[in-house]
Amino acid sequence: MSALYLYPRWLRAWHWINALLFLVLMYTGASMHFGEGGWLMPFDLAVTVHNTAGILLTLGWIGFVVGNLTTENGRHYRIHLSGFVDRLIVQGRYYAQGIFRNEPHPFHVSVGMKFNTLQQLSYLGVMFGLMPLLILSGWAFLFSVSLPETLLGLPSVWLVAMAHLTLAYLLVLFLLVHMYIITTGETVTTNLRAMITGWHREDDPSSGQTEEAKS
Repeated sequence: MSALYLYPRWLRAWHWINALLFLVLMYTGASMHFGEGGWLMPFDLAVTVHNTAGILLTLGWIGFVVGNLTTENGRHYRIHLSGFVDRLIVQGRYYAQGIFRNEPHPFHVSVGMKFNTLQQLSYLGVMFGLMPLLILSGWAFLFSVSLPETLLGLPSVWLVAMAHLTLAYLLVLFLLVHMYIITTGETVTTNLRAMITGWHREDDPSSGQTEEAKS
């Protein structure tokens, strides 16, 4: 059994706080979009909670970016172009076919890289693409009175609202895929336990225990 310390405390704290805030945003967003009643939150309260969670999400995202710029965790987001296409094809084939045939996983987690190529691309796209766009559209919505009357020939508030809603749906889709992917480790709970304890463990007869300095 090999053990790698891949998830420092700051990253785990950010991950679970971010997850909680995102769930709050989903619930309050649904309450505002579909109207109060039943299990939904009253509209006025939903607006206040949604805006507060959005501000906290913004601060968390800034912390995530700073953390990856100033710690070794940032190396996991650097794409290595050598063999990139081949790794992408192999990993895609595994998720499309191999995983259902109980084939060995083509990627093995290491201290140098904890994401396979598809994970790396998806996390880069979400954290440095969709998330900042969601945050910007949310802040634009929050200060919609300061927006021009039209943008690109369309009502600005409507355009911002549709962009924010579309980005939210895309991130909900990512969350669903993410929840499935975490079950595809060596066991169903391997990846989940790693994000709780900081240690990634898997059977690897060729490797001993490796410990990275905790931060």
